[in-house]
Amino acid sequence: MSLNYSNIFPADRVPAVTTALENAFGRAVISEAILLTGGLSAASVYKIIADNRPYVMKLDIPHAYTSADPFEKIARASAAGIAPPLHYKNEEAGIIISEFIENKPIRSFFSGEALAVKLAEAVKKIHMIPYAVPGGNLQETMDHLLAGFRRNNILSGPVPDECLRRYEEIKASYPWHDTDKVFSHNDLNPSNILCDGTAIWIIDWDTAFVNDRYLDLASVANFFIHGPEQEAAFLKTYFGEVNDYHISRFYVMRQISRIIYAVMMLQLAAQAKPADYAHDQQMEGVFLKDVGPLLGSGALSLATYEGQLMYGKALMNEAVQQMCTVRFEDALVLLKRHIMPTVR
Repeated sequence: MSLNYSNIFPADRVPAVTTALENAFGRAVISEAILLTGGLSAASVYKIIADNRPYVMKLDIPHAYTSADPFEKIARASAAGIAPPLHYKNEEAGIIISEFIENKPIRSFFSGEALAVKLAEAVKKIHMIPYAVPGGNLQETMDHLLAGFRRNNILSGPVPDECLRRYEEIKASYPWHDTDKVFSHNDLNPSNILCDGTAIWIIDWDTAFVNDRYLDLASVANFFIHGPEQEAAFLKTYFGEVNDYHISRFYVMRQISRIIYAVMMLQLAAQAKPADYAHDQQMEGVFLKDVGPLLGSGALSLATYEGQLMYGKALMNEAVQQMCTVRFEDALVLLKRHIMPTVR
């Protein structure tokens, strides 16, 4: 291992990194180490080449093991075959090494109902992981997010007002206190869903905890599931026997998820500009069908203020459009009166 670590890793972490690499790879030649992400959080992620094979090393804050340890969540997900295979884990040193997945566009290999089935199987695999540490209350999280949105006042007008009004209807109808909860990833956006051409792998487990199963289902669906055939295949694969309650709760949660991501994007945009900055209030014509292709082509980036603002607007517009439908009203009525069935 002749790699000059001092030029790559923080000097105070070099001894622990050396130990980790020796334990993970023995006498393997470490020919390369590249910083993939770092600087925006306490953790940095590196691509390591050991004997010509790629791996990922996450360098986090050293910490003592607890039942809610983020490394424990990764280890459980890896053992379940849904997170990349694990090669080394040391909570005290704050280092974890996993298989590197050469990510390929998932839609190049799966489409239509086949894609829906593959994604539902992945979500189901996550939800079967044994884990008992609870997280935050989803309703309280929503209330906190929306309170911040109101304080920032980044957007105002008919669409934001309607979004907040419709959410109050959801708040009064959704079964927030349902005790049927599962281990959930809680952030299944496309950047955390990798495909190697055959299997789907999920990364970034820091926000995972026991939660409402419908949140993961809705998050995946909002990015990948379009049209009734795909939705039917998605829900059937996950639930087996699908009833009106499943369909209604799933549909309402899709709007909750859209509101969450919309507000988070708008909060990021607000942080990128001075408090007195006059944000563009134009909402008309800003829709996912237009913004999505711009993001996909790179013409618009979520790393920029403009991308965050546009995507937040598009998500809010989509949520409001869906919440003004008969299907939404019918779903809320059903949730109010229905006793939840046992999920097998």
